Amino acid sequence: QLQLVESGGGLVQPGGSLRLSCAASRLTLDSTAIGWFRQAPGKQREGVSCISSSGSSTYTADSVKGRFTISRDTAKNTVYLQMNSLKPEDTAVYYCAAEIGVQATCVLTRSLYDYWGRGTQVTVSS
Repeated sequence: QLQLVESGGGLVQPGGSLRLSCAASRLTLDSTAIGWFRQAPGKQREGVSCISSSGSSTYTADSVKGRFTISRDTAKNTVYLQMNSLKPEDTAVYYCAAEIGVQATCVLTRSLYDYWGRGTQVTVSS
């Protein structure tokens, strides 16, 4: 069964860094776009960053641009989200999701994603 498993979350002080991982099983990243989304308490789930099936195109939301970087390792079938200069408002559950199919680009539209992980908690607090 296709599965996405997030890891790397935790408690970090403002200004700190974390690297989230999304390990995928039973799918090939070369034919799958991966997106990172987050949901804070009482708020809607929002898109953070995505990487296309080719790996050559990425998109990052303005709210985290310059601080978060998405990347992938096809040999490990894993996508990463490097988060630097973290702020309290980055506190949320972070989810990765897969959009099956070869696409030239990626978009952070939730309805396009076919499979979701269970999420990992990120808390930014002093």
